[in-house]
Amino acid sequence: MNHDWTSNRPAESGFGNAVRFDEGLRRHMLGIYRNMGLALLISAAVAWVVASTPAIYGLIFGTPLKWVAMLAPLAFVFFFSFRFEKMTLSGARMALFAFAGLMGLSLASVLLVFTGASIATTFLIAAVTFLTMSLWGYTTKADLTRYSTFLFMGLIGVVLASVVNLFLQSSALQIAVSIIGVLVFTGLTAWDTQRAKADYVAYGASQQAEKLAVMSALSLYLNFVNLFQLLLQFTGVQQEQ
Repeated sequence: MNHDWTSNRPAESGFGNAVRFDEGLRRHMLGIYRNMGLALLISAAVAWVVASTPAIYGLIFGTPLKWVAMLAPLAFVFFFSFRFEKMTLSGARMALFAFAGLMGLSLASVLLVFTGASIATTFLIAAVTFLTMSLWGYTTKADLTRYSTFLFMGLIGVVLASVVNLFLQSSALQIAVSIIGVLVFTGLTAWDTQRAKADYVAYGASQQAEKLAVMSALSLYLNFVNLFQLLLQFTGVQQEQ
């Protein structure tokens, strides 16, 4: 797809149409970031409730249910992807927020392992990195789809290596996964932002564009959460036992 955004804008139909197009694109992108932000708030709230309630985190992380908490988000992503086309717009949004709640169960372990100060610092680093790359993806005229195959293969490699390391518990493999993962999710942030912009260029202010905006919110949410978790491997300080 051609990502020369200036050539895709409907300027030839008049200045008023071009202005309306830019306003619609702005609303489209703000809607994506709003849904992503709500998903992050839901995850944070669930993680905090679980981590601050011994009866709950003991039931989850002190039993085989911890594997459900760790692997269920991955299964949910596949389910969401396969069922997305058949979902209504409201159903897609509900699925996004349900997934965020499920992800919060897994993220509760972060609050139990790392100090609050290091979590806050890492969150700030991840947020600045994310916003920088998302802004670049939104403004660049370069076609980032040329890197999509590389990023997708890197993503598959990171996911598979992470699942394997749940059983191996190799510190060397974890460091390698973290380094590669940070690079992959940083690149995906820019690419997914540009792809979200392309969706509006292709579909305009239609219901299809609104549904795709939910998928974009999920993609950017996952990029941020994974970037945050991977950066914790380098900046996180574990609590004293």
